[in-house]
Amino acid sequence: MYYIAVVGGSQCDAALAALAEEVGTGIATRGGILVCGGGSGIMEAASRGARSAGGVVLGILPGEDPRRGNRYLTLAVATGLGEARNAVIARTADALIAVGGEYGTLSEVALALKMGKPVVGLKTWKIEPPQELDRGIIHCETAAEAVEAAWKAATTGWS
Repeated sequence: MYYIAVVGGSQCDAALAALAEEVGTGIATRGGILVCGGGSGIMEAASRGARSAGGVVLGILPGEDPRRGNRYLTLAVATGLGEARNAVIARTADALIAVGGEYGTLSEVALALKMGKPVVGLKTWKIEPPQELDRGIIHCETAAEAVEAAWKAATTGWS
């Protein structure tokens, strides 16, 4: 069983929401557990996609009330950590898919890379690591490509 995090902004347009929903569906179809911040926007769209495909969604919430997550969560962990919960999301995931994003997304990407976790990007931040670092974001063009890349990285390691 693999844990794939989907991260992105709490607000997004319809096109990004559709991509996130497709990513969530793809993760669930493969039998993965979708991990997210449990809120609105990209998180909610990915959660909706996973649940529509019969998948499990774990929300790592910033607040203290597990009932404050989006309605598609299967399980919710109320951390009370605020934005620091981004480290919990990154640590929990076997791989991370960033869809669009805000500054919180950038922190999740950086934390995951620091932890040696594979990060796949879909219409997200374009950053290049210094030469001494050999891993960065694996950028994809479609939701299907992103899910495939994250699944491959989670199950077999970086390629």
